[in-house]
Amino acid sequence: MGRTPLAGTEQRHSVQELEDLAFELRQKLLHLCGTYEGAVHIGGDLSAADIFTALFHYGLNVDPSDIANPERDRFVLSKGHAAVCMYIAMAMRGFFSYEGIVQTYGQLDSAYGMHPCKVQLPGVECSTGSLGHGLPLAVGMALSARHRGDDHRVVCLLGDGETGEGSVWEAVMAARSNRLGNLVAFVDRNRQLMTSFAEERVSFEPYPDKWRAFGWNVVEIDGHDMSQLVAAIDALPDTDSDTPTVVIAETVKGKGVDFMERNLAWHAGSLGAEDLERALAALAASREKETV
Repeated sequence: MGRTPLAGTEQRHSVQELEDLAFELRQKLLHLCGTYEGAVHIGGDLSAADIFTALFHYGLNVDPSDIANPERDRFVLSKGHAAVCMYIAMAMRGFFSYEGIVQTYGQLDSAYGMHPCKVQLPGVECSTGSLGHGLPLAVGMALSARHRGDDHRVVCLLGDGETGEGSVWEAVMAARSNRLGNLVAFVDRNRQLMTSFAEERVSFEPYPDKWRAFGWNVVEIDGHDMSQLVAAIDALPDTDSDTPTVVIAETVKGKGVDFMERNLAWHAGSLGAEDLERALAALAASREKETV
């Protein structure tokens, strides 16, 4: 089924351009973490940065100047604690300004809360943050689209930790039962929970097989390889297909900053001036290593 490209989506970014945008997104994340007085969920933000970039700058059929367009794709951030990464990705896409995020993030009555609120921030499709709820909401949105005969996609980003919630698997079963091929789930598979590594508390493996057992189309990729993210998006089935798709993206929590990577202490935190300089230098070194 052909979909109408919305404004700004006719010319898609190249993989190289997307990699540059992801690097810029991580820089902006670190700067915010260094200016905000409270804790930022920086570890999970950094692990999902490439996914956010691929979606908002390549995969999602959205027009920032026409956020109510009925033909737009819908995006649901189930791991709502990664809201600031979503805000910055949206700002870089043209929904609003990055400066506004930095000036008001986390403040009383700010549109940019620690978790996203659709009432406060136009362009956000769902208010989320209670883990395990995003995919059920996305299933309802995808089912509603089917009943209306719409051909847009509903895309949901989950953390792997929250897939320990029973509500997720109820939604997984409901999506296949209703043949919602217009639904796509991306899983940020960083294998860490808030205070432990995943398999220490919950037995997720064999993880992809669990999704297959529920009848989903399963795609496994390196979530930091932009070419693989682009290929996964390009290979998504048409929205009138019968099978929902999950893209399981293997990631590293704290990706790009060596002293944060796979470090449980950096689930959330803040950066002083010295640590910010150190983090930005580490990010630049990581980027240089990847481009050699």
